[in-house]
Amino acid sequence: MAKIHIAQFAPGQIVKHTAFGYRALIFDVDATYSQSPEWYDIMAEGKPRKDRPWYHILVDGEDHTTYVAECNLEICHETDCFEHPMMDSLFDPAAHSVSDYAARFVVN
Repeated sequence: MAKIHIAQFAPGQIVKHTAFGYRALIFDVDATYSQSPEWYDIMAEGKPRKDRPWYHILVDGEDHTTYVAECNLEICHETDCFEHPMMDSLFDPAAHSVSDYAARFVVN
């Protein structure tokens, strides 16, 4: 039986990418890698483990999302306003604290 790893982060948390330094807001979590093998071969630098949690994230100040392995994320302690065009559709702007946002619905 495969070991299940508990995700360290949850939707609504602001995190920072440890290699690239950008802030991000988690909007969904996969228990294990769930994208295509082709995407992994092209995009997953360092080839992080596929049997650990991966996160769907909004990138602060950009208009795209990305998919990141848990080992590449850490809690972000910055309190600047988070900006992304998908924020209002995924999170309730009136219900957030300095470090997290309340999701409008459960994605996964």
